[in-house]
Amino acid sequence: MAKKDHSESPEGQKQSKKPKGEGKAKGEGKVKGEGKPKGEGQDAAEDKAKEKKPIEKPRLMVRFQQEIAGELKEALQKTNVMAVPRLSKVVVSMGLGKAVAEGGAKSVETKRFQDAINQISTVVGQRPVVTRARKSVAQFKVRQGWPVGVKVTIRGARMWEFMDRLINLAVPRIRDFRGLDPKGFDGRGNYNMGVTEQTVFPEIDASLVTYQQGMNVTVCTTAKNDTEAFELLRRLGMPFRA
Repeated sequence: MAKKDHSESPEGQKQSKKPKGEGKAKGEGKVKGEGKPKGEGQDAAEDKAKEKKPIEKPRLMVRFQQEIAGELKEALQKTNVMAVPRLSKVVVSMGLGKAVAEGGAKSVETKRFQDAINQISTVVGQRPVVTRARKSVAQFKVRQGWPVGVKVTIRGARMWEFMDRLINLAVPRIRDFRGLDPKGFDGRGNYNMGVTEQTVFPEIDASLVTYQQGMNVTVCTTAKNDTEAFELLRRLGMPFRA
């Protein structure tokens, strides 16, 4: 009886076939990214991130935390340092009535309005928002919804930096300055002051100013009354009139 040739049978063919992937060790294939040297730019970025210094706090903020807060606690007879009044925010605004008279509903497109936006952005370091009329006033020829000015609210480190520049650089440059009016408080611990010219800030180049434009600065505090707010601002360096 003849022997069956398994090599020719379908079963033999299945046995002779090598399984898929046989002969390749596990992980023998090319690994993604193998052989590519680490980029020099990536090394430099990592080194730069390690050497990056922490952001320094504004000097007026440091002075308040280290000196003024303790002095206010004793002067106002507070039992806790957290009860000491402090700055909460600063609002800088501009009223642009002349731009409204020139452009009406499209006053934002006028040069006077655009200059005001750019100047207040330069002074504060933050782009302002456009304020609009809440209701129509026939005497001022203003309709509801028309753009009438700009304002910007700053907090945190930017607020402290602005107050430092306002007290030490801008206020002393006011023409015929005799001190800030101590009656500018609103009864709730907030102080309002006006600046007649934007050129008192050194960031504004006077040679590039086409229109003289004043602005209003509102300093909001956590003080419960005007007496505490006055003491806070006086110790921060606000030169009030005697």
